[in-house]
Amino acid sequence: MSTAVILALFLGAAIISGLAFYAGQLLYKLNAQKKLIAKTQAEQKQKLEKSRLKRNAKLADSIHLIARAMNEEQCEFSEGCLRIWVLMSQYGFESERDLTTQYPGIYKMYQVVKEMPTHDARKKYAKKEIFKLDKARWQAEETLKDEVKADCAKIIIEFKATPGSDKVVFN
Repeated sequence: MSTAVILALFLGAAIISGLAFYAGQLLYKLNAQKKLIAKTQAEQKQKLEKSRLKRNAKLADSIHLIARAMNEEQCEFSEGCLRIWVLMSQYGFESERDLTTQYPGIYKMYQVVKEMPTHDARKKYAKKEIFKLDKARWQAEETLKDEVKADCAKIIIEFKATPGSDKVVFN
């Protein structure tokens, strides 16, 4: 063989070896980057789960305390149902739940009072209109009393209070 062909073969082999080495380095870096991304995602997922659990604990504590107050008739059912329903809708359950069927009394009361004005918004209405709304609310509270109490009992069991807060005494 001629010297030029041998030189070309060596040069070609050197170029191919260099490219193969470079490709190997890129694959190694890609693999390291994938591991870093997976580790970061796992850390973020763990952080999110911890945050969700902390938030759920606060929500569960509030839900539990409101349900206890309602069960002991220290909180009006209409106000308690409004608050509990909003808190439960923000609670991060493990799996999908149909709260309307699980807590029908609270849901029905929520449906009655959710559009009723509160606080400063009540001041915009005439006294007759406010009395009419209050009368509808009182009737709903009386009609749904047993269902709401049953739902409160279920909530007290399901949503555990944070340690120490279960000793709150309602006067």
